[in-house]
Amino acid sequence: MGMTEADALAQDVAMLYQNNHRWLSAWLRAKMGNKADAEDLAQDTFIRVLCAHTSTQMALREPRAYLATVAGRLLANFYRRQSIERTYLEVLANMPQSEIPSLETQALMKEALLEIDQMLDGLGHKVKQAFVMAQFEELPYAEIAERLGVSLRSVKNYVARAMVHCSAMLP
Repeated sequence: MGMTEADALAQDVAMLYQNNHRWLSAWLRAKMGNKADAEDLAQDTFIRVLCAHTSTQMALREPRAYLATVAGRLLANFYRRQSIERTYLEVLANMPQSEIPSLETQALMKEALLEIDQMLDGLGHKVKQAFVMAQFEELPYAEIAERLGVSLRSVKNYVARAMVHCSAMLP
């Protein structure tokens, strides 16, 4: 009975894990300074590799470069999530006690913020800023242009580009 493609893939990923897990964990720990988070991201990296069937063959040619790339993306997402959560907590801390939403609403709002951030991933910084200012702060385009130091036409283009990008992300 021969080995199926799925068996071969699982065996390749297992070997990749055995040969590189310790190295990847140490690499992430050096970047993060936190062993538990580094271990979590290392595991997430290998799960991502296992799920990416088409990329696995490339990974086996240059395993550490591939793992560092995948882990680096996960690390950037980790820090971005932390930044969003920190900013949200700062906003809550500055709200009057009577206006602070319930814990359930806070969790839903935080999840929505993370989803919006993920949806806007891949857009330039000014495009994201213009979109957020227009949609969530409800600022007029002229004020956005002034704050970003760009033309009114640029703001219109940024918001339109973000809208098209978000529309393409919706199911």
